[in-house]
Amino acid sequence: MATAAMHATGQAVVASRRNAEQDNAMRQLRVAKVTLNIGAGKSTEKLEKGLKLLKAVTGIAPVKTFTNKRIPNWGLRPGLPIGCKLTLRKTKALELLRRLIQSRDNKLSNSQFDEEGNVSFGIPEYIDIPGVNYDPSIGIMGLEVCITLERAGFRIKRRKVMKRKIPARHRVSKPDAIGFMKDKFGVTVISE
Repeated sequence: MATAAMHATGQAVVASRRNAEQDNAMRQLRVAKVTLNIGAGKSTEKLEKGLKLLKAVTGIAPVKTFTNKRIPNWGLRPGLPIGCKLTLRKTKALELLRRLIQSRDNKLSNSQFDEEGNVSFGIPEYIDIPGVNYDPSIGIMGLEVCITLERAGFRIKRRKVMKRKIPARHRVSKPDAIGFMKDKFGVTVISE
């Protein structure tokens, strides 16, 4: 009888902790940034199309990415442009993210979430994105989307003075990221 009362009390404590955690502003997740990326390889024609595509999707000019290493088998040398990327933050990121997730039919795979709270997925054809029309000068092309999630207080790992590590209890875990994407964006997570 005493164990049943202790078990009921333990469940009440866990439930109250869970409610307190949901009310705590420092524990709330948010989208830190959304990064769009197109890898072009050595092809300058594909790179120009990628730059045009990112500009068409977001309305913001992307930047080129360059190689740092020499890989003779692939014909790469340092300073060679091999892709383009674009980073969005705050409201622009959230607006675009809703459209990008709609292009995937609001479905993501369990393997697209990592252990640090990041989400990555690809869009095979940009014409799947709502509000983007086919451009014959670009053709059919895809892009990669990376979403970085964080909590309040993550600035301590990036600041210049008194830089600190994020404690394990404050990091974004995979289940936290999956729960956030389900609640905020209505995503269905498919386990493989």
